[in-house]
Amino acid sequence: MFATLVEFWPDLQKALFDTLMMVGITMLSAILVGTPLGLVLFLTGRGGLTPRPVVNRIVGYVVNVLRSFPFIILMVVLIPVARVVVGTSIGPRAAALSLSVAAIPFFARLVEQNLREVPRGLVDAAVSCGASTMQLVRLVLIPEAMPGLLGSVTVTAIGFVAYSAVAGAIGAGGLGDLAIRYGYYRFETGVMVWCVVIMYVLVQAIQWLGSWLVRRVDRR
Repeated sequence: MFATLVEFWPDLQKALFDTLMMVGITMLSAILVGTPLGLVLFLTGRGGLTPRPVVNRIVGYVVNVLRSFPFIILMVVLIPVARVVVGTSIGPRAAALSLSVAAIPFFARLVEQNLREVPRGLVDAAVSCGASTMQLVRLVLIPEAMPGLLGSVTVTAIGFVAYSAVAGAIGAGGLGDLAIRYGYYRFETGVMVWCVVIMYVLVQAIQWLGSWLVRRVDRR
């Protein structure tokens, strides 16, 4: 086993880097785009601070449509888009596009749910003090929902580490691709084992970091 590690260490390093790049781009996209989408879903929904039924239905429909696609099918559908946007239909950059499209609606719904868990009394108190919608979001909703939001980031990151391995099945690169090309097709069982070990360590590291951040910001 350790001989396999030494022999394939450069390949494992590159595969780990590709996986981290895919997940990193995906999470950045999910946070930057999914958070505003979740806010819109919360604010414009029934009982929200600025109810807009038409806007809520349109945004909710788009989110639900994107969430309904099985990931492997979504990757195939987005191959022409990836070729235009990143210049290639294979590799970690192309996969990051598909992963991001899948992660954004998933994270948006988690953001919406976390905001709904903020005590209504706090929101009403801020409204009675004359706070604007943006002040409510910035000073009340986001800070109070922060533990849940960080937990959602952790859950999303772990889930899309697994999705990145699935993306390896169609040439995305990363640990999943290495495990399939060498571990499965070339019967290099040791390579597959080390890919699984590295994925396990990566997931545990993400979970530990996420749990630590949640404990740091949780004021309850």
